[in-house]
Amino acid sequence: MSETITFVTCKDPTEARKIAAALVREKLAACGNILPGITSIYRWEGRVERGRECLLLLKSRDSLSKRLAARVRALHSYSVPEVVTVRIASGNPAYLRWVRESTR
Repeated sequence: MSETITFVTCKDPTEARKIAAALVREKLAACGNILPGITSIYRWEGRVERGRECLLLLKSRDSLSKRLAARVRALHSYSVPEVVTVRIASGNPAYLRWVRESTR
């Protein structure tokens, strides 16, 4: 079993809180960290855009990644939200155990 971190950019902290609360309540994520005030520069519909966003970091497990991503897409206001999941190579064993115990 391996634990993961999923990166999700959101339009603002309110949206990030809504998504994090739903995923934690549904046990698809053990926790969500919200980093407000990021600046994103990206290409969208042929133009380079720049905007203020919020970064949501979700801790979960690899076996839940597809369900977690689908739920983020259902809750998110963007037509193409960022949902990027990476496996955690190592970490505090007690913390990683808590992540496993807090998700289903």
